Amino acid sequence: MQLSPGMTLGQALKASDVVGSGGEAKVVIQGGEVRVNGEVETRRGRRLIEGDVIEVGDERLEVR
Repeated sequence: MQLSPGMTLGQALKASDVVGSGGEAKVVIQGGEVRVNGEVETRRGRRLIEGDVIEVGDERLEVR
């Protein structure tokens, strides 16, 4: 799945099947388990831009 600029962080996690639901995305993000560009991100509504790198556990996703 390609992640597009303008998606929210929560949408990106669901679209890439890192999480199964929006509720699960909320828990993972607010739990401090998600990094965007190397920084912990706790806002699931954060809009992603081209070149952002999302890391959750062993998963690494890039916005293109």
